[in-house]
Amino acid sequence: MAQDIRRIIATDCGSTTTKAILIEKNEEGEYRLVARGEAPTTVERPFEDVTVGVLNSVRELEEITEAKLQAKRTLLKDGRVWRLLKDGQIVDRRNDPHEASDLYLSTSSAGGGLQMMVAGVVKAMSAESAERAALGAGAILMDTLAVDDGRKEYQKVDLLRQLRPDIILMSGGTDGGTVDHLVQIAEIVKRADPKPRFGDMQLPVIYAGNKEARDDVKAEIGGNIDLQIVDNIRPTLDRENLMPAREAIHELFLEHVMQQAPGYGKLLEWVSEEIMATPNAVGRLMESYAKSRKINLLGVDIGGATTDTFSVFSGVYNRTVSANLGLSYSICNVLKETGVNNIKRWLPFDIESFELRNRLRNKMIRPTTIPQTYEDLLIEHGVAREALRLALAHHKTLARGLKGVQIQRTVGEALVQEASGQTLVKLMDLDMIIGSGGVLSHAPDRKQCALMLIDAYQPEGVTMLTVDSIFMMPHLGVLSEHHPDAADEVFERDCLIRIGTCVAPTGLGKPGEPCLKITGDGINEEIPFGEIRLIPSELGEVREVTLEPSRGFDVGAGKSRRRTAKVEGGVAGVIIDCRGRPFELPDDDAARVVHLKDTLESFGLPLP
Repeated sequence: MAQDIRRIIATDCGSTTTKAILIEKNEEGEYRLVARGEAPTTVERPFEDVTVGVLNSVRELEEITEAKLQAKRTLLKDGRVWRLLKDGQIVDRRNDPHEASDLYLSTSSAGGGLQMMVAGVVKAMSAESAERAALGAGAILMDTLAVDDGRKEYQKVDLLRQLRPDIILMSGGTDGGTVDHLVQIAEIVKRADPKPRFGDMQLPVIYAGNKEARDDVKAEIGGNIDLQIVDNIRPTLDRENLMPAREAIHELFLEHVMQQAPGYGKLLEWVSEEIMATPNAVGRLMESYAKSRKINLLGVDIGGATTDTFSVFSGVYNRTVSANLGLSYSICNVLKETGVNNIKRWLPFDIESFELRNRLRNKMIRPTTIPQTYEDLLIEHGVAREALRLALAHHKTLARGLKGVQIQRTVGEALVQEASGQTLVKLMDLDMIIGSGGVLSHAPDRKQCALMLIDAYQPEGVTMLTVDSIFMMPHLGVLSEHHPDAADEVFERDCLIRIGTCVAPTGLGKPGEPCLKITGDGINEEIPFGEIRLIPSELGEVREVTLEPSRGFDVGAGKSRRRTAKVEGGVAGVIIDCRGRPFELPDDDAARVVHLKDTLESFGLPLP
């Protein structure tokens, strides 16, 4: 059936904007993006119907195709999105080649997305595994309860009543392990009797703990709560089994959360396949892309209220959401978390602290405004660096090996083998960074996006920098579940923009001293410590070079050891960052401003 699909519509219903894309198979048999439309999301008054925004965004696709292709695509019929495929069957017939889509898919984070709480026995073990399951399923994590979290039982009861999560995920105990503690958690949930955000219904609770405790938990929790039982998240200390819990979360999200939001019942009838949570879709796409290319990947989606961070290292996928780090609604939370001086350090001009704080507060109370001056843009980029940095630090705390595992070592392994619970995010092993979200995707110059990613993440060794061109990863993520070939082709050709390879030695030195020599395939450069340099290189041009770090520096082969590597050009070229790792800006304000202006000049970017 997949080979018969020639036209695809996908929508993403966000909290403020609904985005629609149109994909078609061309004469060469390739799937390509044809048009993109958007409209305000309409889950709130006066419309209170998400399908109004969907219709408006798809109607824009019709208008764009008429103007762009001189052949209007008729994509709406009888007040709904016109699609031919439903549950794998053709349910309509096309009379004209410009009529209808074969496949219509959608994602959603409107209405605040999926909000969950998790509860486990040990905070650093079973509760942490439950967090990974919930976050990987696209949820916003409201709080984590654990037997050993230091809170009294009445405090946990009050918290459950106040937060009103959509779903609670319970875990704990390896199979055959503790039972009493799980019954204790069930008793707390029963006493709280929390009410979900939407509708007059029973709160969904997923139990994914010790299988020996299932009957006791079921008896304790009672009949006023909708209990779903799945396989144990942590059946043994050295193994995680997250997929059954994630699938149950997805099913309950569709059944309980989506059905209660205004207009979603109609939207569920329109789509060809099930609706997927937006962050879940983005994560699926990044995971499948990393595994198909056998690369280590770090991705980010920075929005107005939250920053989602994704990673795939050695085939292990993790996602975290920093719910208080964003660039409009949550911009003052970034200010609070990092402090005004950490934002000022990225600005190549002097500004009083009170003025900077006021500008950020104005953005918070007028979240839909965009920068009006170049200074405003540089301030937004400075805040973005801090939000990205803080979100990555948060991500590293959860993307790590399993705690509690006993590791046997030989004498030789004792010096190299990692301890359990260590972060999986190793920047020297990172192959690619994917940036997404308005501040990155819509930066006036892609080199500005590159600098934000480099300054925030400080990649090490050799790393490809990329960006989502127009924020269509959610659409392609849900498409990858049902038509992976089409999703992969559009992702590579129309979505993923390669900015260029970043080469960054680790280590510290004195400004001006030798740091790195790069030779081969038309490149012969010696870069001193403290400098970042842009080497012109065409998009897609791959060169094999020799990297020779100076004494005390490392580019991936060990300190002072040379390595050969392939560096690929992009829209910016090849970036050589010899500012050191960890990278620190000068403490003196005048010297810092000079350094930042030199960086802008080296990238061919305008000065303030």
